Amino acid sequence: MKETHDNDLSHSMVHYLLTIHKLKENRGFARVTDIAKDLDLTKGSVSTMLNNLKKKELIREEEDCKFVVLTELGHEEVHRILSSRTLLYYFLKDFVGVDEETAQNDSCQMEHLMSPKTSEKFFNFMKTLACTCEDLEKLGQLPKSFQFKTTLDLCAYTTCDEFIHHQKGDSHLTSK
Repeated sequence: MKETHDNDLSHSMVHYLLTIHKLKENRGFARVTDIAKDLDLTKGSVSTMLNNLKKKELIREEEDCKFVVLTELGHEEVHRILSSRTLLYYFLKDFVGVDEETAQNDSCQMEHLMSPKTSEKFFNFMKTLACTCEDLEKLGQLPKSFQFKTTLDLCAYTTCDEFIHHQKGDSHLTSK
């Protein structure tokens, strides 16, 4: 299987993947027309980008009905992107203290630039700073005075892979 990393994707490509994912989740299908409408673009522009995403083996078109679907690799990328965006959003909002709109905009700009390796380290870093669960006590958890409060329940996940595979997006995070 071909391997693609988030940083191989342009910001625009990421929005196409997220839009296809969102349409499939909400409507059960995604067509060129639906994607164009959702992104406020022409069908011609969408077709051009979809061809680029096909070359990267992230999407395919079903022959019988022309629905656009994510490949297995495309699904993996979407979940990785959503997990990076989620981690960045909550880090900026809860750890750094920026307002929600700024956290949303900045996390959207940075999500596709984070490598899988950095995302995993970032997950572990945030979990160490925010969780008070028993698992972290074994790892040398920070004293409570050094812990951050976040509304993202990182203790619900044992590993970064588990977090990534459970990402469906966050109601606070919109596709722009």
